Amino acid sequence: MHRTFKGTKIACYSGYFVQAIINNLSPLLFVIYREKLEISLEAIGSLILINFLTQTIVDILAVKIVDKIGYKKIVVVSHLFAFTGLILLGILPRTMSKAFISIVIPTMIAALGSGMIEVTISPIVESIPSDKKAADMSLLHSFYCWGQMAVVAITTVSILFIGNDNWFVIPMFWAIIPLINMFNFMTVPFMPPIAKEEKTPLKKLLTSKIFIVAMVIMLCAGASEIAMSQWSSYFAEIGLGVSKVLGDLLGPCLFAVLMGMGRLFYGIKGDKINLKKALGACSVLCLICYLITSVSHNSFISLLSCALTGLSVSLFWPGTFSLIALEYPKGGASMFGIMALLGDIGCATGPWLVSLISTAAQNSSYSESSSLKTGLGFGMIFPATILICLFVLNKLHKNRVDI
Repeated sequence: MHRTFKGTKIACYSGYFVQAIINNLSPLLFVIYREKLEISLEAIGSLILINFLTQTIVDILAVKIVDKIGYKKIVVVSHLFAFTGLILLGILPRTMSKAFISIVIPTMIAALGSGMIEVTISPIVESIPSDKKAADMSLLHSFYCWGQMAVVAITTVSILFIGNDNWFVIPMFWAIIPLINMFNFMTVPFMPPIAKEEKTPLKKLLTSKIFIVAMVIMLCAGASEIAMSQWSSYFAEIGLGVSKVLGDLLGPCLFAVLMGMGRLFYGIKGDKINLKKALGACSVLCLICYLITSVSHNSFISLLSCALTGLSVSLFWPGTFSLIALEYPKGGASMFGIMALLGDIGCATGPWLVSLISTAAQNSSYSESSSLKTGLGFGMIFPATILICLFVLNKLHKNRVDI
């Protein structure tokens, strides 16, 4: 059967759905990890760090090897790792005596898959001929949001019906999707890679002031998004005292819906919107959301500000990818690998710093609720840094610094 590039795009959309499963399933189980497996709050925070640090290592390696090995082999193997990690997450905690290690092993294996997906999917879509690449990139990244929404909603409802004791069935159920998409990627066409002599050299990228500023934006984009989304479920249930179902649906689930709607809207109307101005507006909104979440004494308002953060971060990741792709259309997989590397460093350090600040506050006799708010309040530094970087970027473009 002859497959077209439409099939390639659909496989890429599903790839981001798989990444959403890997990054968002475990945080929904944090309370279960603590109560059933007796894992500490600090150790739970380190799971997020381990996940994204593993993805960061993959990003570093990918900068050099993806163009040599080819997108197809990497993206197929990525789904195999994702499938294996999710299956083991359902098996190891019931068979190993060391609870924390039983979670760490599948987390790292699945993270290997997620890292490979991040490095390959965006450049695959970018390589497909189109006259609206920025909009295509935003539409692609919206599928991460739909995946996050589905994971939150289905997982939360499943736990409600099957009970906390049977939680291990859930990751094994989600493992079906990467398995199916792995075979899907085996049959779709790929554009040929950019010739070595045509590619923008890494040295030029890493010495460009504009690229360096974009790297900082990408770092803070990952931190802004993941710091809130990874902790919102735990924050709602423990910090705000609402039920798990209500907390997950009004917290991380609505977060994903609003993030997806923001990306979908830009995917449809993106050619009529100034991307840098849109990123600036999103940064201001993100700053306000973090502030309200950290200071409000009303649980409902705190939950809504958590969710609204999803809309505020919607353009950070795909928007930064699009900005730098416009500057360097011949950057290739290595360029996307570097950007994904900085994004994943942000994803790793953002939530970890929140847990670190929260733990320090709790050790200073703060209540668990107050300590979590203190940690999330620290997160305001990320969108604030993006605002500063956008201002610098405008100055650099105005002065036409060598790019």
